[in-house]
Amino acid sequence: MNYQLHPLGDQAIIIDFGNEINEVTHQSVQTVATLLDEHPPEWMIEYIPAFTTVTLFYNLMKIPLHSKSTFPYSIICEKIKILLSNIPSIKQSKPRIVEIPVCYGGEFGPDLEEVAKYNRLTTEEVMTLHANGEYLVYMIGFAPGFPYIGGMNKRIATPRKATPRLKIPEGSVGIAGNQTGVYPIETPGGWQLIGKTPLKLFRPYEENPSLLMAGDQIKFKPITLEEYMEMEAT
Repeated sequence: MNYQLHPLGDQAIIIDFGNEINEVTHQSVQTVATLLDEHPPEWMIEYIPAFTTVTLFYNLMKIPLHSKSTFPYSIICEKIKILLSNIPSIKQSKPRIVEIPVCYGGEFGPDLEEVAKYNRLTTEEVMTLHANGEYLVYMIGFAPGFPYIGGMNKRIATPRKATPRLKIPEGSVGIAGNQTGVYPIETPGGWQLIGKTPLKLFRPYEENPSLLMAGDQIKFKPITLEEYMEMEAT
């Protein structure tokens, strides 16, 4: 496993796996996250996985006293190198497959025609290509439970809107560049909206408030407006 370590302030360190967003790099991030879950160091406060990095926050007061004469960052670097030497013993579990029903177009997908026009496709072709993609959640960020999902067909890739909307409804499914995503709460945003799901991605009163997590495989399932209304009512 190739990585570099970089300081982030005086109580955090970045484990950097490169600058390419791909499944190999993602697997490295997931493996380190699993290691930290299974063997959390006593000096770790928390860790945050992202596209190509894992940021680890540490407690200076829990660095061994006999090491106080050494620069704390150097101590943490050595501890992380020792910790990551246990990587070969980590077994990855099978990814979850999560189905997300989507009602495409209409008032739920006000940018569907724009996406089709930009890519010289019909709206039906955009919906088909989007629904048939092989998707992977790379990270959760921007808003609580917001999944950054890779694997979308490049034929429907579309730039963000030049002027972001001030309000995007909860459940909106959008496209930004080569990625797709789902807005878990109402929030401003500039993604191209092509549909909406009745599925709740952010559930603040549950033990795990985010329905999705990094490493999940996503399947989008087209549904009718009637099916959407029925599912939303339950």
